[in-house]
Amino acid sequence: MGKSRAKRPILTLAPEEEREALAKLKRFLEDRFELELGSFEVAEVLELFSQEIAPHYYNRAIFDVQAHLKERFESIESDLWSLEKN
Repeated sequence: MGKSRAKRPILTLAPEEEREALAKLKRFLEDRFELELGSFEVAEVLELFSQEIAPHYYNRAIFDVQAHLKERFESIESDLWSLEKN
Protein backbone atom coordinates (compact mmCIF):
# COMPACT_ATOMS: atom_id res chain seq x y z
CA MET A 1 0.00 0.00 0.00
CA GLY A 2 1.33 3.35 -0.93
CA LYS A 3 1.62 5.71 1.98
CA SER A 4 0.77 8.67 -0.25
CA ARG A 5 -2.84 7.43 -0.55
CA ALA A 6 -3.12 6.14 3.00
CA LYS A 7 -6.23 7.20 4.87
CA ARG A 8 -6.33 7.61 8.61
CA PRO A 9 -8.41 4.84 10.14
CA ILE A 10 -11.62 5.81 11.92
CA LEU A 11 -10.90 3.20 14.55
CA THR A 12 -7.57 2.54 16.15
CA LEU A 13 -6.54 -0.16 18.54
CA ALA A 14 -4.44 0.07 21.65
CA PRO A 15 -0.96 -1.37 21.06
CA GLU A 16 -1.77 -4.61 22.91
CA GLU A 17 -5.04 -5.02 20.99
CA GLU A 18 -3.22 -4.45 17.71
CA ARG A 19 -0.57 -7.06 18.58
CA GLU A 20 -3.34 -9.53 19.45
CA ALA A 21 -5.23 -8.77 16.22
CA LEU A 22 -2.05 -9.21 14.17
CA ALA A 23 -1.31 -12.55 15.84
CA LYS A 24 -4.88 -13.79 15.27
CA LEU A 25 -4.85 -12.67 11.64
CA LYS A 26 -1.45 -14.27 11.03
CA ARG A 27 -2.61 -17.53 12.62
CA PHE A 28 -5.87 -17.49 10.62
CA LEU A 29 -4.08 -16.96 7.30
CA GLU A 30 -1.65 -19.76 8.10
CA ASP A 31 -4.30 -22.22 9.31
CA ARG A 32 -7.00 -21.50 6.76
CA PHE A 33 -5.05 -20.63 3.62
CA GLU A 34 -1.56 -21.95 4.39
CA LEU A 35 -0.18 -18.45 3.87
CA GLU A 36 2.89 -17.70 5.93
CA LEU A 37 3.11 -13.93 5.78
CA GLY A 38 5.64 -11.81 7.57
CA SER A 39 4.78 -9.20 10.16
CA PHE A 40 4.77 -6.33 7.66
CA GLU A 41 2.42 -8.14 5.26
CA VAL A 42 0.00 -9.08 8.03
CA ALA A 43 0.10 -5.49 9.28
CA GLU A 44 -0.84 -4.30 5.77
CA VAL A 45 -3.80 -6.70 5.67
CA LEU A 46 -4.95 -5.43 9.08
CA GLU A 47 -4.47 -1.84 7.90
CA LEU A 48 -6.62 -2.56 4.84
CA PHE A 49 -9.39 -3.93 7.05
CA SER A 50 -9.19 -1.03 9.48
CA GLN A 51 -9.28 1.59 6.71
CA GLU A 52 -11.62 0.06 4.16
CA ILE A 53 -13.88 -2.45 5.93
CA ALA A 54 -14.09 -1.59 9.64
CA PRO A 55 -15.70 1.82 8.97
CA HIS A 56 -18.69 0.06 7.41
CA TYR A 57 -19.18 -2.02 10.56
CA TYR A 58 -18.61 1.04 12.74
CA ASN A 59 -21.17 3.10 10.84
CA ARG A 60 -23.69 0.25 10.94
CA ALA A 61 -23.22 -0.11 14.70
CA ILE A 62 -23.77 3.64 15.16
CA PHE A 63 -26.93 3.48 13.02
CA ASP A 64 -28.23 0.48 15.00
CA VAL A 65 -27.58 2.21 18.34
CA GLN A 66 -29.28 5.39 17.13
CA ALA A 67 -32.35 3.40 16.04
CA HIS A 68 -32.44 1.54 19.35
CA LEU A 69 -32.12 4.76 21.37
CA LYS A 70 -34.79 6.48 19.29
CA GLU A 71 -37.16 3.59 19.93
CA ARG A 72 -36.32 3.60 23.63
CA PHE A 73 -36.81 7.36 24.00
CA GLU A 74 -40.15 7.14 22.21
CA SER A 75 -41.17 4.44 24.67
CA ILE A 76 -40.09 6.61 27.62
CA GLU A 77 -41.99 9.59 26.20
CA SER A 78 -45.08 7.43 25.87
CA ASP A 79 -44.72 6.21 29.45
CA LEU A 80 -44.29 9.79 30.71
CA TRP A 81 -47.32 10.93 28.73
CA SER A 82 -49.37 8.14 30.33
CA LEU A 83 -48.21 9.20 33.80
CA GLU A 84 -49.09 12.83 33.12
CA LYS A 85 -52.63 11.91 32.10
CA ASN A 86 -53.28 10.17 35.44
